[in-house]
Amino acid sequence: MKKGTLLNSMLSSVISRLGHTDTLVIGDAGLPIPASVERIDLAVTHGVPSFLQVLDVVTDEMQVEKAILANEIKDKNPQLHQQLLSCIKQLEQRQGNHIALEYISHEAFKALSHDSRAVVRTGECSPYANVILCSGVVF
Repeated sequence: MKKGTLLNSMLSSVISRLGHTDTLVIGDAGLPIPASVERIDLAVTHGVPSFLQVLDVVTDEMQVEKAILANEIKDKNPQLHQQLLSCIKQLEQRQGNHIALEYISHEAFKALSHDSRAVVRTGECSPYANVILCSGVVF
């Protein structure tokens, strides 16, 4: 049995295949997922697993150099936005690198998700709880 934190085989596989600048989306339960992109559906029920729980486990295994958020999260979900910023700061310390933050419109976010390696659907049911993580390198 795998000893690491991440037990989901589909998610572990997609992270292991990421190259520099490839992207992975972690989304709330309502984010539309393009038919052409791999869907990793972790949602069990409302709030399970949460967006932040999934983000925490994914970033334990994935090197991140950039995070892309929808502008709307600032006004429509300020509490989660602040928690997400805190998670990114902690991740910077663990990884030892700066993580660039980019804000785009929600419409542009949905369009950009078409180019991701996969979209991970969480049970999160709060607005704009979505992030595009851009893969970095560990060297």
